[in-house]
Amino acid sequence: MAPNLLIESILPHLGAILGLGLGVILIARLMREKRRPSNTFAWLLVIILAPYIGVPLFLLIGGRKIKKLTNDKRSLRLHTEDHTQDYIEDSPFGLLGHGNKTRFLPDASDAYDVLIESIQNAKESIDITTFILSHDAVGRRVVKELSRRAKEGVRVRLLLDAIGSFGKKTFYMLELEKAGGKIERFMPVFPIAFPGATNLRNHRKIAIFDKDTAIIGGRNIGREYMGPNPSKSRWTDFGVQIAGPAVSALNTIFEEDWAFASRKRGYKAVTQTAVKPVEGGRSTIEIMSSGPDTPDDPLYEKVLASIQDAERSITIVTPYFIPDEVLQRSLSVKARTGRDVTIIVPQRSNHRITDLARRHFLEELQAAGVKVLAYQREMMHGKAMLIDQKLAMTGSANMDLRSLFVNFEVAAFFYSKPDIQEVSKWISDVSSRCVELQPRDLKRQRYLKGLVEDLSRLIAPLL
Repeated sequence: MAPNLLIESILPHLGAILGLGLGVILIARLMREKRRPSNTFAWLLVIILAPYIGVPLFLLIGGRKIKKLTNDKRSLRLHTEDHTQDYIEDSPFGLLGHGNKTRFLPDASDAYDVLIESIQNAKESIDITTFILSHDAVGRRVVKELSRRAKEGVRVRLLLDAIGSFGKKTFYMLELEKAGGKIERFMPVFPIAFPGATNLRNHRKIAIFDKDTAIIGGRNIGREYMGPNPSKSRWTDFGVQIAGPAVSALNTIFEEDWAFASRKRGYKAVTQTAVKPVEGGRSTIEIMSSGPDTPDDPLYEKVLASIQDAERSITIVTPYFIPDEVLQRSLSVKARTGRDVTIIVPQRSNHRITDLARRHFLEELQAAGVKVLAYQREMMHGKAMLIDQKLAMTGSANMDLRSLFVNFEVAAFFYSKPDIQEVSKWISDVSSRCVELQPRDLKRQRYLKGLVEDLSRLIAPLL
């Protein structure tokens, strides 16, 4: 066959050939990676049945554990020189600190006041990372206070997720840089250096002051989450202020994230000094991070281990509930064997597709004996877990596939009785504003709505 004829015969099919070849490469990558079967199946289905959609979509958002990213952001293990101290130690999942003080922040106005006061009272440094910093009165006030402190010589670093705070670097934020503060974006919207990583978002909410006090929880910075005055439209959320050795782990997490986000500027991570116990501090707290930069899934594994160890009761509060097969089965087995298992979700969240996707999982758990409560007021955005009145947890992670396996998250586990009682008190308050869903409330809908629910559940592993 003449060369020209060969080229003419191949050229019309070149796109299909390249797409097929790329599809085979991506399928091979999928089979090598440690993914949940449902996630693997969902991606295989999209790539094979709709390659013109599936292939570019996978290249854009298909990443989960990216080796290059993991190597670039390898944990610094910054506390080795302090392991001889009895107030800080490694745990199988994170870092355990003894001698902390806590102040829980169930009220949005209190959370706002504590944040503003902490910024105003910081003497040396302020480090804040948030998924969303809104361009509203709350966001502007926070940035204004940060700018004022930067002018006064306090080192201010603000780390924003590039998608969560997309387009938010406007004039009022440039004022912070002008004052001497630093602003960085975590993971570009189109990260050329890490193909498939667009969906790997920094969902952590951490505010650290003078390296020894921190605020973590579910709240972003915006009027939906906090504000100086009560508001009926404000979301219900939860957080905690921590002082003491547990902040050592939060310093490390922020420093690693900051070094990764500002690596092109030549910034190198600085070893962090362990924080000493607070006078009168009696709280034992385990801090752990989870995300694409960790070798495994420590937060998921800790949640799973805690559920499987439960002897009497399990309560989970989450705005979005899309579990994997193992977590779903573990909750089901616990309920069937007589444990009191309760799931609390908002009646309707701000993401309709996740509400549709959750129905099947909640219906299955309800049939196994799990009590499902629906929060009746405004959007419920808080995250918490309570096990046997012996262990409590809060942080940035939702109980869904994205938080447990994809996002960069942070969580605090509490082992001291007063802390557990505070979390339990908040959960009781949330429960008092819920109604228990009945089987008819979770029954699969008919016709078009039922089809939409089925499709939502099918794509849930990709959410």
